[in-house]
Amino acid sequence: MTTHGPTRRTVLLATGAAAFTVGCGEYGDEGDSDSGSDTVEASAGQELAKTSDIPVGGGTIFKDEKVVVTQPKEGEFKAFSNICTHQQCPVANVDGGTINCTCHGSKFSITDGSVENPPATQPLAEKQITVKGDSIQLA
Repeated sequence: MTTHGPTRRTVLLATGAAAFTVGCGEYGDEGDSDSGSDTVEASAGQELAKTSDIPVGGGTIFKDEKVVVTQPKEGEFKAFSNICTHQQCPVANVDGGTINCTCHGSKFSITDGSVENPPATQPLAEKQITVKGDSIQLA
C-alpha cells in the first residue's frame, strides 16, 4: 500500500515545529527594526525620568532601557531589570505595590525586587540609578 500525501506523523511533526517557532518568537521581537538590534541598552548618565513622573507606592517601566524605576516611599527611588526571572518575559505593569509579569503571574516587590508571588523564585536584578535634583539617571 502506498500513501499519497503527508502521513499523520509528518503533519504532527510539522505542526509541532511551527508552534515551537511561533512560541519562541513571541517575546523580545519588539526592537527597533531600523537599528538591526533587539538589545537597546541605556547608557550611564542617561536621564530616565523626572522624579515627579514616578508615582509614590508605584513605578514606571522603561521598556527600551530595560529597567523599572519605583518609588516605594516618598523620595526613595529604586531600579530593577524589567525582565522576569521566571521565563524572561518583560514585566507588564507596576500596580498594587508590586512589579507584575502577566506571562505567568509572577510579582516582585517595588522595594527590593524580591518575589512576592511565584512562579518566579529569583528576585529582579537591581539596576543602579542616581537622583540629581529632579532627574533620575542611570548610574
